[in-house]
Amino acid sequence: MKLLYKLLFLITLLFLFSCNKDNSNYIHSPKKGGVSISFDDAYITSWYNSAFLLSKYHWKATFDVTQINKLTEHQINQLFYLQKQGYEIAGHGLLHLHALKFVSTYGMSAYLEQEIFPMIEIFNKKSLRLRSFVYPYSSRNSKIDSTLFNYFSILRTGTEAVKTPSEQVCFFNNSRLVTALQIDDNVARVDDQYILDLLKYAKENNKILLLFGHKIVEGDSNYAYQVRISRLKKICDYVDRNNMKFYNLSDLAKLIQ
Repeated sequence: MKLLYKLLFLITLLFLFSCNKDNSNYIHSPKKGGVSISFDDAYITSWYNSAFLLSKYHWKATFDVTQINKLTEHQINQLFYLQKQGYEIAGHGLLHLHALKFVSTYGMSAYLEQEIFPMIEIFNKKSLRLRSFVYPYSSRNSKIDSTLFNYFSILRTGTEAVKTPSEQVCFFNNSRLVTALQIDDNVARVDDQYILDLLKYAKENNKILLLFGHKIVEGDSNYAYQVRISRLKKICDYVDRNNMKFYNLSDLAKLIQ
């Protein structure tokens, strides 16, 4: 009888261990394809308004703030509201420096002291959680990456290159450095249909597509770095109809295995 109890005990332990192992893999793996959309610079009011214009889609986005030291209290409150609603507020540099040029001229320590540390301090003072960093001008190298990984869970750069979906680099690659495709109106050959083709590829291959823009506009505007709300509605509608998922930038770091 004692031998039987011991055998049952061992079987139970093996069962629990295997369940825990499976659950761990399940938690860290994306359940389904999706999209991570981020917006750069300091178009706070346009981002804030988009939360209401696209609310029916229950979308998520990451807003990458630069020159946070120049924002008004009203703008800070808008960011704080977005954060409470589940959007992510990321860092985009205090001075919006070209990292490669600055570091090559003044060194990494000066870059941290002028671009990174003061930004982190202001985020903390304003009770804004800072987990992700987006490179201004997509300017970076592996040395800068390795330094900034000490302070951020994920880093994002960008591309304007138009390639076939299978050749694109703007899909999550199980790395803490990710690349997003720019979808502003001024980017040649990145039209609505191309974006939908990338979303279809993400859906069919269980991938996460990364996109980014700048200012969100409703009507006609001649500003170069803008994304029309109509384009975002098409993206959100595709995600909604195809049972895909929205990811903030920092969500991606949690998926890395």
